[in-house]
Amino acid sequence: MINRFFTGRMRLIVALSFFPFFTFAQKSNWQNLDLKTDSVFGISTERAYKELLKGKKATPVIVGVLDGGVDITHEDLKSVLWVNKKEKPDNGIDDDKNGYKDDVNGWNFLGSEKGSIEFETLELTRLLRRDMKKFENVSEVAKEDEAAYAQYKAMKADFDKQVAEAKESLAGIEGFKFVLNSVVKKIGKAEPTAADFEQYKAENEMETRLKSVMVNALKEDSYKDFYKNQIQKGVDHYDEMLKYNLNLEYDPRAELVGDDYANGRERSYGNNDVKGPDASHGTHVAGIVAADRTNNIGIKGVADKVLIMGVRAVPGGDERDKDVANSIRYAVDNGAKVINMSFGKAYSWDKELVDEAVKYAMSKDVLLVHAAGNDNKNTDVEVNYPNRNYLSGGVAGAYLSVGASTPTNDESLKADFSNYGKTSVDVFAPGYQINSTIPDGNAYAKFNGTSMAAPVVAGLAATIRSYYPKLTALQVKEIIMKSVEKVNHPVTVMVDEAPVSMPFSDLCVTGGIVNAYNALKLAATYK
Repeated sequence: MINRFFTGRMRLIVALSFFPFFTFAQKSNWQNLDLKTDSVFGISTERAYKELLKGKKATPVIVGVLDGGVDITHEDLKSVLWVNKKEKPDNGIDDDKNGYKDDVNGWNFLGSEKGSIEFETLELTRLLRRDMKKFENVSEVAKEDEAAYAQYKAMKADFDKQVAEAKESLAGIEGFKFVLNSVVKKIGKAEPTAADFEQYKAENEMETRLKSVMVNALKEDSYKDFYKNQIQKGVDHYDEMLKYNLNLEYDPRAELVGDDYANGRERSYGNNDVKGPDASHGTHVAGIVAADRTNNIGIKGVADKVLIMGVRAVPGGDERDKDVANSIRYAVDNGAKVINMSFGKAYSWDKELVDEAVKYAMSKDVLLVHAAGNDNKNTDVEVNYPNRNYLSGGVAGAYLSVGASTPTNDESLKADFSNYGKTSVDVFAPGYQINSTIPDGNAYAKFNGTSMAAPVVAGLAATIRSYYPKLTALQVKEIIMKSVEKVNHPVTVMVDEAPVSMPFSDLCVTGGIVNAYNALKLAATYK
């Protein structure tokens, strides 16, 4: 699932907490800046281009962005798009006979000629719906079904808990919205400022807490943007969870895709709409990887010699394993050498199917970069899907799992939402208040998430592969991991709702933040 706008910190606003939920302004390109010269813990991209890559030749590398969609008309992306030169646009013919008609810039596995899926259920919802047919009204089961029944009961408990939490969160943010509207009416301005809230005399404890949140929030944001991006989208988020993600009756697959879902080997389905109904997340990811560095508008991506291939596999809900597997294969077959996967989920319908696709990518010398997830969980203990561990045993070698870091080189360096794991997460990278491209109107916005950290690493990997094209995917991974900036001070991690000080080396394999300057310097020494 792609957490499009929210991380676990939305709960803070629901609770009207005094904790500073809203972020302070960051330099719009901070992820590419240098810790020593710019005082933010970026990955030294700009320094690398200036000191190491200036005048060097590079070979364009295709990056597959497996996501919710990419806006191919965006001003900062249209010059860096992959184009399938074997396909003639919009002629209704599969010119290259690859099974995908008119796939000029990529493919959408979430649709058909009837349209495209926007919202989906969680994998938990789908698994529960499947198993309810067998276990819903059963109190005793045969011995051979005991394990499956126990799993069903655990899933049912998890589902009920998530429904209750979503209802509580929706009620909480709607309550906040109600109090906010009341206070704004009393202030008497349609768009009050931080100073207006500072001067407002709260009439009760609720208003006092709201005032604290709003004063902090509006120091760096307008009231209009705050209301749109935090309040209204918060309501929409939890409303969508209850209407779609956690709705046992909702199933758009048959109507809008029309594939034989039981057939995991089926590959030729979907349509060529790589944008889809909501491309905010995927467009943001694509911009982080490769927004045009030469056009003097918008932002600068990490990579300067990259072609973005959009492959739509992730709806507003959990991605399906069949679509993930097919998306990986599509990207590989069409030349991607780096694949970004900014999605994940807690359950898997057919992990073996995804494993086979990952093995296929490994056999074709492709590097997979995966976001670690936004639940502040230790993924050494709580499994996140997909992952590099094969069900049959063994691991995917050219596979990087990425946690999210902040700009500050202190105890708050780990983004509070980011998953972590001493053996399951490889590296950390900037994933906090990252400014990038969003659809419609050539717009830009700042998002938080490991979804933003992964494309920072994917962009770095693509840069290495473009300037040193003879390096293998395994070598590129090795270079990225060996060249991190080590973090030698402890960081704060919330464990069971209590702050715990941990060495950064306990959060990931490398104990550091990726660094483009170090990586490219090291790459030059490889033969």
